[in-house]
Amino acid sequence: MVDHAYGQEIQLGSRVASVYNLAGSISVVQGDGQGVAIEVTRRGPDADRLRVDTGSVRGRASLRVSYPGDRVVYRGARGLHSLRVARDGTFFDGGRGGRDVVVSNRGRGLEAHAEIVVRVPQGGDLKVYLGAGGVVVRDAEADLAFETGAGDVDVAGVTGEVRVDTGAGAISVSGVDGYVHLDTGSGRVRVADVSGRALEVDTGSGAVEGKDVSAEKVVVDTGSGRIRFEGLTASRVECDTGSGSVHLSLASDIDRVVVDTASGSVTLVVPEELGAELRLDTSSGRISVNAPGAVVDVAKRNSLRGTLGDGVGRIVVDTGSGGVKVRGK
Repeated sequence: MVDHAYGQEIQLGSRVASVYNLAGSISVVQGDGQGVAIEVTRRGPDADRLRVDTGSVRGRASLRVSYPGDRVVYRGARGLHSLRVARDGTFFDGGRGGRDVVVSNRGRGLEAHAEIVVRVPQGGDLKVYLGAGGVVVRDAEADLAFETGAGDVDVAGVTGEVRVDTGAGAISVSGVDGYVHLDTGSGRVRVADVSGRALEVDTGSGAVEGKDVSAEKVVVDTGSGRIRFEGLTASRVECDTGSGSVHLSLASDIDRVVVDTASGSVTLVVPEELGAELRLDTSSGRISVNAPGAVVDVAKRNSLRGTLGDGVGRIVVDTGSGGVKVRGK
């Protein structure tokens, strides 16, 4: 099989844009123009059958890579994925009608994909829809949203909102200043050097790891997977996991921390200046508190009530199975 390649550069002429591609890769970098600029390279033995369309879609300038037929073979895909594709080549964003398309890494079908580089201007607003493949973002000042069927997403050096939703794949976010929302059906999430209004993470299955996160609110929900944060600065923290341990190393005082696990131990590492009311409960497991300024009011086999420091904030921990530990740094 001959791997053909066809390159094309497109200026969308708008700071607000959407990109749709069923298979391939998406790279996003900072642009120096007034509008979104895109480089599209069509690859694969059937690359010449792909069509690149532009125009307004739901009030946004858009670029759409159209794939004929109902089966796409992309060697970089993970397994097999089925998507509903509207007549205009859009998917995932509520478009109506169209056909079902399968993207697979083997078998027969249209052997083609597109590699796309998006240059987004400062203050831009970009939405990316990708059926199967990876996303990489480096150094952009813009609001960014990504929805993928399957594939890893790696974001670094962004000022602005970052929203990621992938059916299956790992998510890595670092060096971001702004609101961050991350959702994966299956895959590990790593977050580092993030600051802003809020960090929200939701995984069906996969661990969540954070380092040097500073936000007004941090919310983490995992169906199955451990949660671990080092150097966490936040007024409000909510962690919920169906199965997995929770480890939070807090770097500052808090207003409220709530941790709920069906199965898994909980460890909170607190700074000396932290003050909070303690409400710790476990159906099965030990509870221990060893932190500066700790006062235990009521200690039973499976519950503890007390305070840390001035007792102004609140820490609530409830685990179905697993020990609870609160200790100083």
